[in-house]
Amino acid sequence: MLGRKKSIKNSDWKNMHENASEIISKAHIEELEAKTIKDIVEKTQGKKSAYAWSGGKDSIVLGEICKKAGIKASMLAICNLEYPEFINWIKKNKPEGLEIINTGQDIVWLSQNLHMLFPEDSRIHANWYKIVQHKAQRQYYKDKGLDIIILGRRKKDGNYVGKGDNIYTSNGVTRYSPLSEWSHEEISAYIHYNNLKIPPIYEWENGFVQGTHPWPARNRNGSIMETWYEVYQIDKSIVENASNYIESAKQFIEGYRLRLQQY
Repeated sequence: MLGRKKSIKNSDWKNMHENASEIISKAHIEELEAKTIKDIVEKTQGKKSAYAWSGGKDSIVLGEICKKAGIKASMLAICNLEYPEFINWIKKNKPEGLEIINTGQDIVWLSQNLHMLFPEDSRIHANWYKIVQHKAQRQYYKDKGLDIIILGRRKKDGNYVGKGDNIYTSNGVTRYSPLSEWSHEEISAYIHYNNLKIPPIYEWENGFVQGTHPWPARNRNGSIMETWYEVYQIDKSIVENASNYIESAKQFIEGYRLRLQQY
């Protein structure tokens, strides 16, 4: 069984995901699903509720379970710095009733906030979550007059889900995490047994470790040039466009082209 997210290698993630059905039985997943649906129905009864969907594996499981619990309204937070292939996947696979909220950060904004590029510590990574997901969630919560917004946050990922329970209120927003006690293996097994599609990000370099994210929120892997290379391998147009605004991207492109000429 895998432990906390930060300590897991991507290869171990992939191996577990591909073999989750050998670890967790279908009967166990059916029982867990029923228990989670019951919890959702009880906690949202008489309350206007919706769920936050990111397109990541946890939110895909959450969306399926919320649908079975009778909750169809959902929202997705994005900015203008997403991977094009991921956005195309979202368009084809988004749940019915999804509302997309764009918080507006773009390449010009990034060029003026370079401390946000490829975070090296958890504080900057958390700040991405604050300015995109949390901002959009607050807006959606207020606009829709919600009583509860449901999240796919889990303790095994190191996420805060509340004290003593899986529901809490902060800054006027009540957040509820019905998957809080689910293991990594249970998430992957649920995806397997329900034949759910997951986005291409999990096939990319360090995909399970990185999860869903705007491309500049990608955790730095080694040097900044090594991380630019990872993004380039996913979509070279991202780096080529960034080179018009960000010096390190320009240096990467120039260095990469020079190396190609030498071969």
